Amino acid sequence: MKKNWLLLIILFSLSVTTGVYAQKKSKEDKELEKEWKKKLKDMDPLKLKALYDEKNALIQDKTDLNSRVVDLETQLSDKDAEISKVKAQLQENEKQLTDAKAAADKASKNSFGGPMSSNGVVFKVQVGAFKNKDLTKYFKNNKNFSGDVDSDGTKKYTLGFFGDYWEAENFKKYLREMGVKDAWIVAYKDGSRVELKEVLEGATTSNLSK
Repeated sequence: MKKNWLLLIILFSLSVTTGVYAQKKSKEDKELEKEWKKKLKDMDPLKLKALYDEKNALIQDKTDLNSRVVDLETQLSDKDAEISKVKAQLQENEKQLTDAKAAADKASKNSFGGPMSSNGVVFKVQVGAFKNKDLTKYFKNNKNFSGDVDSDGTKKYTLGFFGDYWEAENFKKYLREMGVKDAWIVAYKDGSRVELKEVLEGATTSNLSK
C-alpha cells in the first residue's frame, strides 16, 4: 500500500512539473515544437540516422582539425626556435671573422707587413687548403690574407705577416681558440715557402707545432 502511495506522489509531482514547464512555453515555442514533432514523425528513420551520423562526423572533424592546428603551431614554434639558433650562430661566426681580421691587422703592425716577395723571413698562419675553393679575389682587399697554389692545384690560404715566430705562434693559438682547428704556422724566405725548420735555427722540435 505504501508503495502505491509513493508511486502516486511521484507521478503527481512529474505531472505538476510538466504542467509548469508547459505553461512557461510561449505560443511560438509551442507551434515550433508541434511543427518539428510533425517533421520528426514524417521523417524516414534511416534519414534521421544519417543526419545523426553526419553530425557526429562533423564533430569529429572539428576535433581533428583543432588537434592539427595545435600540431602545426608546435611545429611553427620549433621552426622559429631553429631559425633563431641559426641566426645566432651566423652572428657568432661573423663576430669571429671580424675578431680574426682585427687581430691580424693588429699583429701586422709589429711585423714586416710587406708583400710576400719581400726579402727576409716571414711567418704566416695557414688556415686552410682546398682544391675546389678559390678565395684569391679576397687577396686584393686584405693585405693580411694571401695564399699559394701547389702543382696539383691545391690552394693554401694564410693569414698575417709576422717577422717574429712567437707572434705567429700566439696568433695561431688565438685562431684555434676561435675554432680554426687546422691553423698552423708556415714560413717564407725571400718570398718562397720553405720548411719551418730551415728558418728556426736552434728551435726545438716541440716549438714547431703544426
